[in-house]
Amino acid sequence: MMKRTPTPVGRHPGATAIGLVAAAVLLVAATARATPSGDPARGKTVYQTCMGCHSLDEDDVGPRHRGVVGRMAGTVPDYAYSPSLKNSHIVWDRNNLDRWLMNPQAVVPGAKMFFAMPNARDRADVIAYLAEQR
Repeated sequence: MMKRTPTPVGRHPGATAIGLVAAAVLLVAATARATPSGDPARGKTVYQTCMGCHSLDEDDVGPRHRGVVGRMAGTVPDYAYSPSLKNSHIVWDRNNLDRWLMNPQAVVPGAKMFFAMPNARDRADVIAYLAEQR
């Protein structure tokens, strides 16, 4: 016969599981807010650091950026992407762009881009600016 451990007064046996689920939900909510919305006016100024390789409307060393937010990576016609980026199946949403700008080689090893933007505010502002460039 198994000995039953009494439940502490005022505590339900499933309380720990419920607490863990609640903590997970809070973590997901916090992660969803992790990429700040950014200031597009400031982002236009910060974007000038990107213009050594990119422009909004013409391919250069890097592909054009107009319409990048929401676009599948590696799909600008006639641009010669690295095979790793072309096959990445990444959609450039705010979170993926933030991760990419922080460390492109960590997101897609073997991609051509090696420039990183370590400042979170700069990344958020550039992403906000690019989101307006439809």
